[in-house]
Amino acid sequence: MKIQLKEITIREVVDGYVNNDEEGVFGFGGKLNIRPKYQREFIYKDKQRDAVIETIRKDFPLNTMYWVVGENGFEVLDGQQRTISICEYVSGKFSLGFQYFHNLEEPEQKQLLDYRLMVYFCEGDDKEKLDWFKTINIAGEELADQELRNAIYTGEWLTDAKRYFSRTGCPAYDIA
Repeated sequence: MKIQLKEITIREVVDGYVNNDEEGVFGFGGKLNIRPKYQREFIYKDKQRDAVIETIRKDFPLNTMYWVVGENGFEVLDGQQRTISICEYVSGKFSLGFQYFHNLEEPEQKQLLDYRLMVYFCEGDDKEKLDWFKTINIAGEELADQELRNAIYTGEWLTDAKRYFSRTGCPAYDIA
């Protein structure tokens, strides 16, 4: 697997951000698939999400992220929760201490948008990507065996199954 480290600003990542739930989550001018089909849904609690923004606002280093290079752009291999937290904050979906992004002073907005994320761009075949996905997900929020299988077997069937069986508030969850 070929891996190259690059610095990407938050301004670049949030460019063209759109969160269409089942249809996908995209950023980086539409070239970054933030939640590819093999990724889990957004699971960060408010405390974790807020910690990402606090880290950036204090100009502290944030953990590295991994993007897979594809034919039509990039996919987030690791860093989806952090990326969505950032994009949702900048787009005004939540506040931090009652302070929304659009209410920040211009220098504070600029500092946040100019913050540089450390992103590893990864290229390789499917087996290499899966092996790397397993390796980098050893720490943090543990992946269930089914989530690892989802990384291999994607498609319409999996999307429908996740919609009905694996989301909070889905039909199966409501019945249980």
